[in-house]
Amino acid sequence: MDVVMLSRIQFAVTIFFHFIFVPLTLGLSILLAIMETMYVRTGNEMYKRMVKFWGKLFIINFTLGVVTGITLEFQFGTNWSRYSEYVGDIFGSLLAIEASTSFFLESTFIAVWFFGWKKVSKKVHLMCIWIVALAANMSAFWIIMANAFMQNPIGYKLVNGKPQLDDFIAVITNQYGIGIYAHTLTSSWMVGGLFVMGISAWHLARKNEVELFKSSFKMASVFFFIFSLGTAAAGHHQGQIAAEYQPAKLAAMESHWETGTNVPMYLLTWPNSTNTGNVVQALPIPDALSILAYNNPDAEVIGLNDIPKEDRPPVLPVFISFRLMVALGSFFPILGFALFFWRKKIEEKTFVLKVLPWLIPLPYIGIMLGWAVTEMGRQPWIVYSMLRTSDAASPIEASMVVWSIIAFTIIYSFLGVLDIYLLRKYAIKGPK
Repeated sequence: MDVVMLSRIQFAVTIFFHFIFVPLTLGLSILLAIMETMYVRTGNEMYKRMVKFWGKLFIINFTLGVVTGITLEFQFGTNWSRYSEYVGDIFGSLLAIEASTSFFLESTFIAVWFFGWKKVSKKVHLMCIWIVALAANMSAFWIIMANAFMQNPIGYKLVNGKPQLDDFIAVITNQYGIGIYAHTLTSSWMVGGLFVMGISAWHLARKNEVELFKSSFKMASVFFFIFSLGTAAAGHHQGQIAAEYQPAKLAAMESHWETGTNVPMYLLTWPNSTNTGNVVQALPIPDALSILAYNNPDAEVIGLNDIPKEDRPPVLPVFISFRLMVALGSFFPILGFALFFWRKKIEEKTFVLKVLPWLIPLPYIGIMLGWAVTEMGRQPWIVYSMLRTSDAASPIEASMVVWSIIAFTIIYSFLGVLDIYLLRKYAIKGPK
């Protein structure tokens, strides 16, 4: 295996592991801010105990998330130095803004929030968690806008063959990035909602702190239902953006091979990349792909056979990831509606209370499948139509990357076990 593939595997391992923590930080921070707002407005001590309980789980998740995120930026220097040299003027500036503004704010105010219950006023304390929540979500914005330049490079000029920042506003209003950001936020907030409902269900099934966990459940059920719908809408919009800017990605997502108009969507499909077609293709919905991609049944959808082989993404993994993500994305609004409908008498739904904690991983899986589609669907480009991934890796020995993959796997496995142990321990312990 060459250094490019090994570096891709290493980055995939570390980014997917890091993304175990990110969605919960984004979603739970907003829920915590809402809970504390309820406390400050009503003076009800139950809300204060609620905030302290969920806040403890938030801190565990946040701390381990920071640790695993730091190594990602190092890899741009160690594994992807040619990429960094090529786009550092643009990519680096966005990461620098993220670190010096959003990350600085959330890291500072989270300490004031966690240690400041008896040291600052209620309103100042509330302000701290809102700053943490907004800064965490803004942090995601800067990082996603850096990624968006890789998906749809704009706002630059070429100087000596390299892109240099020319229009900062164009870079941070990149339509591709705005779509990813909306999709990421709504799905992350959905993670926060199901996380709270799952743990609340576990306690309600055992009749622990019924008032506190029922209130938590009701609040999170509204949150989850709204953002499950938002995730589906943002996902559909993101698919249309992919159709406009990266037709090869859309064609791989649907395993669509022949360019045409009035293109149907096949419910049963299995790609065969070596034969440039599908092994299975059945149950078509007339015009559906043209409508979904362009809101027009007569729209032309480019097929993979009209894209040079060397410019096609790997079809099978993109196709499978996309189909599984869509299946989960379709399930969540149904689940959200049911839980929202049952929220006032959830303690009577014993089967639901037993099942719900086991569903907590599902939104995480959906998010990771979505990122797999986003990143693998962009291949073979690291910066779309500008720089190939094969030209972006550092000039280092493959054996060096093998050892770092082994080290990352060992360290991250330990951190993963530690995270699960701590979250489980304090989640089961409850507010007492």
